[in-house]
Amino acid sequence: MSSPTKTAERPASAAATRRKKRAPKPQGQWLIDGREPLNDDERIKKEDAGIAVKQRVIDIYSKQGFDSIPAEDLAPRFKWIGLYTQRKQGLSGEHTGVKTNAELQDKYFMLRVRLDGGQTTTEGIRTIGEISRDFARDTADFSDRQNVQLHWIRVEDMPEIWERLERVGLDTNFGCGDVPRVILGSPVAGVAADEIVDGTNAIRRIKEEYLSGDEFSNLPRKFKSAVSGSPRLDVTHEVQDVAFVGVNHPEHGPGFDVWVGGGLSTNPMLAQRLGAWIPEDEVPEVWAGVCRIFRDYGYRRLRNRARLKFLVAEWGAEKFRQVLEDDYLNRKLIDGPAPEPFEGDRDHIGVHKQADGLNYVGVKPAVGRVPGSDLVKLADIAERHGVSRVRTTVMKELILLDVADDQVDSLLAELDEIGLSAKPSAFRRGILACTGLEFCKLALVTTRQRAIDLVGDLEERLGDLDVPITIALNGCPNACARTQIADIGLKGQIVTDDEGNRVEGFQVHLGGSLGLDANFGRKVRGHKVTSAELGDYIERVVNHFKEQRHEGEQFREWIVRADEEDLK
Repeated sequence: MSSPTKTAERPASAAATRRKKRAPKPQGQWLIDGREPLNDDERIKKEDAGIAVKQRVIDIYSKQGFDSIPAEDLAPRFKWIGLYTQRKQGLSGEHTGVKTNAELQDKYFMLRVRLDGGQTTTEGIRTIGEISRDFARDTADFSDRQNVQLHWIRVEDMPEIWERLERVGLDTNFGCGDVPRVILGSPVAGVAADEIVDGTNAIRRIKEEYLSGDEFSNLPRKFKSAVSGSPRLDVTHEVQDVAFVGVNHPEHGPGFDVWVGGGLSTNPMLAQRLGAWIPEDEVPEVWAGVCRIFRDYGYRRLRNRARLKFLVAEWGAEKFRQVLEDDYLNRKLIDGPAPEPFEGDRDHIGVHKQADGLNYVGVKPAVGRVPGSDLVKLADIAERHGVSRVRTTVMKELILLDVADDQVDSLLAELDEIGLSAKPSAFRRGILACTGLEFCKLALVTTRQRAIDLVGDLEERLGDLDVPITIALNGCPNACARTQIADIGLKGQIVTDDEGNRVEGFQVHLGGSLGLDANFGRKVRGHKVTSAELGDYIERVVNHFKEQRHEGEQFREWIVRADEEDLK
């Protein structure tokens, strides 16, 4: 009997040898692979990244019109100044991903007005409303990034729009693109009676010291930041690239806990704590250090891996903190505690006492949509009641600060008349929707108007609910409406109905949450709902919850233990 051949003695094939010796592909990390562009996006940014395109809009494109704009300015460079071409009207979701961007786009723009920390004034709100009325067909959508988005904008009108915004201290710079986007902040920073630490000055310094130049005008992709000293954890810190969350250190007092590497889209990841305590005056420096790591080590070769979350996932929080300390800050950070959990509604709806004895009032527009003409009315109403400061939130709410006790009832009544309620139903309070098919070139289904209609339908069917419930409608898989962390997440897609027709519908995602039990929930296997069935489906699931819940049980907690049949 012949002895078995020893595998180790076999000569390696030439192909195997080549595979073994082949170096890993460069990922486009500047400090490892150099700065030679590995794709067209990186080439375009290397040639001209930044907001220099704004001057070309003023000098050339606004005078010569849409057709004078070169393709590489139109996309991506216009994003750096807050402009996206919007979707051509009349193109159904079946055209998405089939037609080219040039075929899908209209000669109009979405304009994103940047509101860092969600902070503006009644003068700012009035100006945005007037711009909406005069140039945007009365459209105005508050986003879950605390911005305002206007539609139907013509390039010819941009110089006048920028002049009006600048007069009230607003801008659109770095509204989109591979840059640090708007910095989220607690909408009640500096006024809330329960605030741990005020992050307002840190946000202002980041913008003034680091975003006025071009140091961060060419990142691998977008960079999302948040700073909040509220115990309500009101800036979705778990899904930001970097977030600073208010904590009390047992020795050093109030400061911020640092989180890095969160993000949603098609590959969701929760942020990781660095375990470091940062005093308020050091937040801008640490923010810049994190941003520089992303710039220098972020993966640039493939766009779908070019977010900070992929680097953090590979390195881990310990290595990330070490590189931050050793190579970017040149000092060790102080270890610190995690923030205290907050399991209630993180929003600021209703009437609340400020630290100075005045009140702030939080109201909810339907999925953040307020006509520009109503924004002008809002500014008038606010000023009649002694209010000059207005805030936006990550739940698309509006907050009016500094309301005297004797002004509260009258203010609430007048706000109600323009559809801004301080006592919304649980369904109205907790619903989010992205831009959807109405204007977005990536969308497959209609979302925003459908969400507005859905709220009214659910209120009629179910009245109210005595526990919070978040419902998120997203037009595509990119999760701009945070579908993976909603109680009921609805991801738009084209589905087949019972008659075999291809229609708008949603994949159902249930039980996502932030907080102590932060998770991305569960998909209902193989279950899709047509748009026409949406009200029936949610009514059915909510009624099952009401029948089966334990005392004090939240909707997301029931979802974990519910039978799959009760979720269909």
